[in-house]
Amino acid sequence: MSISDLPHVNAALNTLAAILLVVGHHQIKRKRVAAHKACMLSATGVSAAFLTSYLIYHYAVGSVRFAHGGALRTVYLAILGSHTILAAMVPILVVITLWRALKGDFVRHRRIARWTYPIWLYVSVTGVVVYLMLYQLFPGPRP
Repeated sequence: MSISDLPHVNAALNTLAAILLVVGHHQIKRKRVAAHKACMLSATGVSAAFLTSYLIYHYAVGSVRFAHGGALRTVYLAILGSHTILAAMVPILVVITLWRALKGDFVRHRRIARWTYPIWLYVSVTGVVVYLMLYQLFPGPRP
């Protein structure tokens, strides 16, 4: 595997994280606490692997510019902007949410999970959208 493979790995990790989040949410709605816990801990691990891979890639390559202009660029930058702002919040929200669950403070866990879940899911999904726009649908020259 080379550095140029990492965007594909990152998209796969984001996709897996999104699936685990949705399944985990589904499990807790059905009061399947052990399954919910397994999904959410797995989503945390997958997201940590994503963040590690993402940082390695961008350390090696730097930033990757969207190669197109006009309305398409505006849409891309709007998605990227919201994704980036919310992505900065995800690790903090996840740690707090996870900590509260692991220490059994489920009232406060649920209170913050109502924010963490949709933000984390949005970031995972828009991460895949950014990847698709940058590397698959509208690729430009690559480093």
